[in-house]
Amino acid sequence: MLMSIKILFATGNAHKFAEASAMLRPHGIGLQRLDSKRGEIRAEDVEQVALASAKSLFAEVKKPLIVEDSGLFIPSLNDFPGAYSAWVQKKLGNKGILKLMKNAADRSAYFKACVAYADKKGARTFCGEVHGSICESERGSAGFGYDPIFVPAGETQTFAENETLKNRISHRFNAFTAFARWYSNYVP
Repeated sequence: MLMSIKILFATGNAHKFAEASAMLRPHGIGLQRLDSKRGEIRAEDVEQVALASAKSLFAEVKKPLIVEDSGLFIPSLNDFPGAYSAWVQKKLGNKGILKLMKNAADRSAYFKACVAYADKKGARTFCGEVHGSICESERGSAGFGYDPIFVPAGETQTFAENETLKNRISHRFNAFTAFARWYSNYVP
């Protein structure tokens, strides 16, 4: 399918941009990267972070755009690292999360992603989740971030061991698919 629509995607993460581009391509939506180093609000909810960022950036660039924020939520750690996942990944990494989980009986976890779209009509969000668990050690070399320690429910491989699976069922896939379905019927 030819790209008929181009939307700005504000992200400083090249991996995230590549994933989102591949997910939206079948819907005829192309992305143009807006490299954003702009600060985010601090909130416990990734949906609030994405929405505030999209509104703020739209006010600045005055062009339709999307922002995506996501996090890894681990119930036995009171949903840590949650909306602070990127910061925690830089400070503790996967090894730090595995150390915190060392004696945890409950290894359940879930990823949540929210895509926020903003244009002259306003802003709205589209969220997706994928549930699973934290494995005992890092496995796989594909993907990025927490992918080597997250095993989706009903599977045996981490997202880093099976990137094809990740791109079919991930939190980001679910959020971007919800956005694409809505956008295909939207009149800006």
